[in-house]
Amino acid sequence: MQFRTQIPFKKQQHNQIDYNSKILMLGSCFTENIGTKLEYFKFLTTVNPFGIVFHPKAIENLISNAINEKEYSEENIFFHNEQWHSFEAHSKLSNPLKRVLLQDLNDANKLTHQQVHKSTHIIITLGTAWVYRFIESDTVVANCHKVPQKKFLKELLTVGEIAESLKATIALIRSINKSVSILFTISPVRHLKDGFIENQQSKSHLITATHQVVEFRNNVSYFPSYEIMMDELRDYRFYNEDMIHPNQTAIDYIWKKFTETWISDNTIQIMEDIDSIQKGLAHKPFHPKSEQHQKFLKNITTKIKELQLKFPKIDFN
Repeated sequence: MQFRTQIPFKKQQHNQIDYNSKILMLGSCFTENIGTKLEYFKFLTTVNPFGIVFHPKAIENLISNAINEKEYSEENIFFHNEQWHSFEAHSKLSNPLKRVLLQDLNDANKLTHQQVHKSTHIIITLGTAWVYRFIESDTVVANCHKVPQKKFLKELLTVGEIAESLKATIALIRSINKSVSILFTISPVRHLKDGFIENQQSKSHLITATHQVVEFRNNVSYFPSYEIMMDELRDYRFYNEDMIHPNQTAIDYIWKKFTETWISDNTIQIMEDIDSIQKGLAHKPFHPKSEQHQKFLKNITTKIKELQLKFPKIDFN
């Protein structure tokens, strides 16, 4: 007897992820959850050089800036609450020193350009269709940085606007990397600050628009993170205490579905070996100088060297 419905999955037949893959991840905070998993298992992964970005227009803008090799200058930043900020980046890049922020923005832009150019897989997680338009410049921002809300207009992107933005993002990526696999997913994090009904509107617009651009023959795919959370994990025991973000159990479950779909079969055993090494490195012994622990460390070192002979780019430092 089945007590829940499960989403049927098929193994990705082409362009599977392995330890020769180079992965760029962009988007909402759920991007960071899956990115952390990929980094733990030592895949060559770059996660959100500009920090978390929530909506498709912000992602299109940062891809456009990277490909066109934009040089950030003083006119692209502003001072607020004792920090310098950019409306195009997350607050984690903000800095009390102007020159540091500009350096970080330009470094992030160069890194994004490099990764778009050489990545085998680009994974984009869309969080919301709600955007904020800065009235003074009439531009949609990636982050408001706690600037007073009266200085912005809040807008809901239409399905058509989102689809056009996603098409533009795909075209920009393809202009410098024709063979890359592009994978879209919708974040299962609910943006309840927008309102319960407004969050559902937002997610429905994202889902509908994304399916207008998914095209398997053109290496543009969809992974149902949102659907797994809403259907298979439809219980508050799979949420953090805020009842908004998926908890670790939910993240682990969605990650398992992702590996079963996108990670090549030959790679799974290597992941298990890396997991064993990672757990060994994280182990805190009661007697670090004991002969038994020294043998344990030597065994881990041997495993790492054997693995790096096959995959030199795997780094445990």
